[in-house]
Amino acid sequence: MNADEQWFDSDEFWEALAPALFTPVRWEAVPNDINGIESLTGLTRGAVVLDLCCGPGRHTLELARRGYRVTGVDRTKSYLQKVSEKARSESLDIELVQSDMRSFRRDNSFDLVLSFYTSFGYFEDPEDDSVVLRNMHASLKDGGCMVIETLGKERLAKVFMERNWQRLDDGSLLLEERTVTRDWSWIENTWILIKGGRMREFKVNHRLFSAAELKRLMQDCGFSRTACYGSPDGAAYNQNSIRMVVIGWK
Repeated sequence: MNADEQWFDSDEFWEALAPALFTPVRWEAVPNDINGIESLTGLTRGAVVLDLCCGPGRHTLELARRGYRVTGVDRTKSYLQKVSEKARSESLDIELVQSDMRSFRRDNSFDLVLSFYTSFGYFEDPEDDSVVLRNMHASLKDGGCMVIETLGKERLAKVFMERNWQRLDDGSLLLEERTVTRDWSWIENTWILIKGGRMREFKVNHRLFSAAELKRLMQDCGFSRTACYGSPDGAAYNQNSIRMVVIGWK
């Protein structure tokens, strides 16, 4: 990477860490995720959905299987290629767009915008977060809604560990070190991947939000109403919630 690039600009990061990020367990959870989204948002089959930062297409593919008209957007070409190959093998019609989340905007086009798996808050400048939210808001049809799923600050404060390690399904070893900075608004991670005798180090940094902070930011960016849950199935949100699901309506 050159001096102007950030960690999320690295294709090497997304490709090397895919086994850790998109485990079989996370793929298996997708149908339940979509069931919950349908229930919480009232989404009906045939609706138009944007999966922003779609990655290798976990939710993109499942939505298409259920008859939604889906656009998947991601900055990583190899991920989009994987989605395209899987869609062709299942005869699914999916639009795929390679774009930075700060740049993609399609006014009044979608009934639902998804941002799953801590895909929001990567940018050093907080204004970039607002740009993304305003683009999401503009891309929704009137009455449409956005769903952001991430790790909430409340949960992180309860379970925070400075370091840990895990063995991945492909036999590699991932070591993680974490530091919370900027008055508990930012987390700086070092991920060390050891595989086949080779060690690679990656930085992974992003903003931290409490439920109240994220809801307030969404409202500041134009969303008329917000709600927060502890899972896609609508559980109450608290410090024990493994996930934070925040919904905003246009």
